[in-house]
Amino acid sequence: MKRQPTVYILASKGNGTLYTGVTSDLVKRVWQHREELAEGFTKKYSVKTLVWFEQHSTMETAITSEKLIKNWKRAWKIRLIKESNPEWRDLYQEIL
Repeated sequence: MKRQPTVYILASKGNGTLYTGVTSDLVKRVWQHREELAEGFTKKYSVKTLVWFEQHSTMETAITSEKLIKNWKRAWKIRLIKESNPEWRDLYQEIL
């Protein structure tokens, strides 16, 4: 996967703790979360499973989308994940 502005959601498990982020290098950033190299929320709550992502043409649109999703109700985020990933599969291997 080439570098591209991307909004992503990680989960601790199916229907578990969720984290929404934005990056220009999804493979590298998810790897950092998985290896607990990213200090903060994801490390503290062991949020490592990539369950959803959306690529954008510009970082500006990706950041705007991330901010919107972060303000959504949890139920909306879960519905978004289930639409494309109903089994809450770890999508990390698919982006390598």
